[in-house]
Amino acid sequence: MPSGCRVLETFYDSYGLDGIILGPPGGQVHLEIVRAGQAPYPGGGLDQLVFYLPDPAAREQMQARLAAAGARPVPQIGCWQANGGVTYQDPNGREVVFAPCI
Repeated sequence: MPSGCRVLETFYDSYGLDGIILGPPGGQVHLEIVRAGQAPYPGGGLDQLVFYLPDPAAREQMQARLAAAGARPVPQIGCWQANGGVTYQDPNGREVVFAPCI
């Protein structure tokens, strides 16, 4: 784990998902790793890397950079839809989510 990062929280069966949240204590940006757990997910398993961003402007800036590079959002699970996240798929098929700190 990078210097200064700590496990901030773990969760089980939140929207049917299991995960761990990492980051510097009191920091504005967090990293979350999510597994499908008990959540139904089309196409089988779910592996996501989630970046929590400090505010909507940071998310919009990230979306603009990805759009300029030709990336387009993909359909996402209910948790991110309900909480203002946006999901992309990397070239290996893993999902990368940019979400507001909630």
